[in-house]
Amino acid sequence: MSRQGQFMIYCTEQYKSAKKLTGKQVSELFSYYRVWDYIYSCFEALHTTGANYIVEDIDLYIEARQPATV
Repeated sequence: MSRQGQFMIYCTEQYKSAKKLTGKQVSELFSYYRVWDYIYSCFEALHTTGANYIVEDIDLYIEARQPATV
C-alpha cells in the first residue's frame, strides 16, 4: 500500500475516534464532501502535522463546503 493510502486510513481512524463515528459514517461523510481527494492532494503538507490538527483541518474543509444557512 502506498504512503498516501496508509495516511488516508490513519486520517479516517483519527477522525472516527475524535468524532465518535462509525467507519461507515466517516466513509459516507468523506465521500459526500470529497475529503478523500483533499487528503490525497494535501498529503505532503498534512502528513507532517499531528492528529488534532488533521481532525480540525478536515472539519474546516467540510464546513467550507456546506451550504450557507439563512
